[in-house]
Amino acid sequence: MKTSYRVCALSGATANLLLLGTGLHAQPSQPADNRLNVLMLIADDMRPEMGCYGIPYVQTPNLDRLAATGVLFQNAYCNVPVSGASRASLLTGVYPDYPVRFTSYDSYASREAPRAVSLPGWFTQHGYHTVSNGKVFHNITDHAYDWSEYPWRVNPEGYGSDWAEYNKWELWMNKESGCTLNPKTMRGPFCESADVPDDAYDDGKATERTIADLARLASGEEPFFLACGFWRPHLPFNAPKRYWDLYDRQLIPLAENQYRSEGLPKEVVSPTEIFSYARVTDTSDEDFQREAKHGYYASVSYVDAQVGRILHALDSLGLADNTVVLFFGDHGWQLGEHSFWGKHTLMERATHVPLLVRAPGMKQGRTLSPVEFVDLFPTLCDLCGLPQPENQLDGTSFVPILRDLNHRTKEHVYIQWQGGDDVSDDVYNYAIWKKPDGTVREMLFDHRRDPEENTNAASESAYRKVKRRLTRFIREKRAALRSFK
Repeated sequence: MKTSYRVCALSGATANLLLLGTGLHAQPSQPADNRLNVLMLIADDMRPEMGCYGIPYVQTPNLDRLAATGVLFQNAYCNVPVSGASRASLLTGVYPDYPVRFTSYDSYASREAPRAVSLPGWFTQHGYHTVSNGKVFHNITDHAYDWSEYPWRVNPEGYGSDWAEYNKWELWMNKESGCTLNPKTMRGPFCESADVPDDAYDDGKATERTIADLARLASGEEPFFLACGFWRPHLPFNAPKRYWDLYDRQLIPLAENQYRSEGLPKEVVSPTEIFSYARVTDTSDEDFQREAKHGYYASVSYVDAQVGRILHALDSLGLADNTVVLFFGDHGWQLGEHSFWGKHTLMERATHVPLLVRAPGMKQGRTLSPVEFVDLFPTLCDLCGLPQPENQLDGTSFVPILRDLNHRTKEHVYIQWQGGDDVSDDVYNYAIWKKPDGTVREMLFDHRRDPEENTNAASESAYRKVKRRLTRFIREKRAALRSFK
């Protein structure tokens, strides 16, 4: 299943020089016990808009090639639409449980579910050499000692509440970016096009580190679990100019449904994160929307190039045939749909994620089978021949789908956000909020007739049976939630 990745000339030179310098691309390396390696690549705030997902104007040639050699999941979902909580959940295989655990951007798995073993900890216990580069857990100290090596970031102390304070941690490269700050947060502009090399920003540096780690781990006696987390396309949309140049801003389509969905419960609140950056005043302004989407897609293409560099290194080192590669975004993001800019809702755009998995000996192609992030832990255990932690994992291995793209391991996925319980399947997105006074608010979208979720159908009598069935699923999920305190 050897695949050759042609790296973009704009971003691959450094990777090629590094590999030539090591001289490690001559002979394939096999772990002593012949277990598969794992390469986990994570993007932040990335929704499934790439060429391989049928969006031709988004330039993602490297991810498209990965999709062509692995399995693309068309119905993959996060379990909570915010970074810290989503990562804490998927890296323990445990559902969120509002308000007890995994509820916010700053969630700590080791504090909120201390009895749950982490995914890297489990692999370390079973003889893997585990390495974390960039943003993997949201907090670098979360389960830090579960890894074989202490997690690496460019600025290990620079990711507290002040992480985006203007250039305290060198997020912006253009001098002019410092001319416009948000006076309330002291953050810089929401985007930047800087004429700098890839490695000027943190994601380029994390890529260099990951390539060097691959070269080092290739000759090791243990199989490896190597995770690399990219910061983009999270705000601010800062990316090298060359990736902005891939797009004509005037040709980028804007959301067609820039209005609140009819009958949407008040519990669905417009995200506000983008207003913490400078140069954001009126998100309904067309010039703002074009610049924001331009910056978002430039950031996606920047991440794509870093993925290409890493996969090129994997191939050059002879590791592709014995390494599971998975790429995913930690949750979705809304780009003007329903006038929302951000995640933090139970709308499809905020919970639907890209997921690409390439596993030696498995199928290639696309699957419509629904999967959710809590499925990743058991899946990786199965692929690597590890047992699963007892009485912990809420997910189901989707290895049967990797063997048969038409197989289904489940019919629904379960999502939470701020007191709302959500179930999504091939057709419906249904959420309920049960209030302390006994009232219930509902949201139901039928994607067959309303794929953009513009009209809440929860009050329509035609959906009574559907709601009873989906409510039963949510009730069973809530009843099965366990404490890991």
